[in-house]
Formats: sequence, structure tokens, C-alpha cells
Amino acid sequence: MRTVKCVKLGRDLPALDEKPWPGELGDRIYAQVSAEAWAMWEERMKMILNEYRLLPWQKEAQDLMARQMEEFFFGASDTLPPDFVPPQT
Repeated sequence: MRTVKCVKLGRDLPALDEKPWPGELGDRIYAQVSAEAWAMWEERMKMILNEYRLLPWQKEAQDLMARQMEEFFFGASDTLPPDFVPPQT
């Protein structure tokens, strides 16, 4: 099993099995993001798609997801959409 020093979680963890996104961003994620951090991203991605009412195959959604992924994994901040209201428990 391949491991990576996860850029998001800061420790050695099991890596992704395959590149999760095309291009250079996908290469960076594959090389530096753990499967655990990717699962965290998938939950964030669902929230963002729902909040902005986008469908994953839309070009606008893909562009937004790429920007949000870059920020989530490699950026200085990890911000939520401006109108996001967390679900009540």
C-alpha cells in the first residue's frame, strides 16, 4: 500500500489508489493527499455543489471545484461558501 505525507493532515497516511482529478492539480493531489483527506474533500464538495446548486458535469462546477480543491488542500485558508448555513443537529 502506497502512503503519502498528507499535505492536509500533516502525517503519513494511506494514499489514493488513482489520480482523482485531471491535469497538474490531480497530479499534486495524488502525490500529496491521503485517502482520508480526500474523503473529507468529497464531503466538502457535496456541500459546495448543493450550496451553489451545481451539477458535477457542468463546466462552471468543474472550474469552481478545481479552485476550491486548490484552496482546501494547498491554500492558506479553508473557507466555506459565503451563504452557507450549517445543518442543525
